[in-house]
Amino acid sequence: MANVDDTNLRQRIMRSNTHKDTGPEIRVRKLLHSLGYRFRLHRTDLPGKPDIVLPKSKLVIFVNGCFWHQHPGCPKASIPKTNIEFWKSKFQANRKRDIKNQIQLTEQGWQVVVIWECQTSDKEKLTKLLELYLK
Repeated sequence: MANVDDTNLRQRIMRSNTHKDTGPEIRVRKLLHSLGYRFRLHRTDLPGKPDIVLPKSKLVIFVNGCFWHQHPGCPKASIPKTNIEFWKSKFQANRKRDIKNQIQLTEQGWQVVVIWECQTSDKEKLTKLLELYLK
């Protein structure tokens, strides 16, 4: 049986994970700003509250955590060894919600870009990726 202190600690750690203003998101925002782009953040009137919205380009960017959104092929997208069914269900619901939001945004005329957490660590590669979508 799990130690109560370990369970409480784990719960505090998991609750401390934020859904906005994450390190990867801030790296993307700083880079976009340095490239001269201006944007809005977390627009609640759009499906999924995209992390970054470039209204002039009709472009939305989601900066997804590899773990929470299960980036295919990424080592950070592991499934915890305990409570496996809970985590599988959680990740499946996240992916299903992501797809639904992306479809709705596309139907509204937005171009949807997903940048994965692991793609934000190399500034040069991230710059090339962003420029590809912004041209």
